[in-house]
Amino acid sequence: MPSRKEIARSSKKRHLAKAGKQTKWAPFWTVLKKFGKGKKIHPSRITHVKRNWRTKKLKIKPRRTPKSYLG
Repeated sequence: MPSRKEIARSSKKRHLAKAGKQTKWAPFWTVLKKFGKGKKIHPSRITHVKRNWRTKKLKIKPRRTPKSYLG
């Protein structure tokens, strides 16, 4: 049984953690910083990676598990 630290360091967990931060909306203050006070645009126009947990799935292969019928 791997320890909790080993699980936290696994590449799949790190990949998922990073992808979770790349959400659809940018913070609202980036609109002010990029376009100025007078512009009213939606924060989603700034973001590069548009991701939704329902529609866009990450293509991460599951770990190989031993076949149960082999013992």
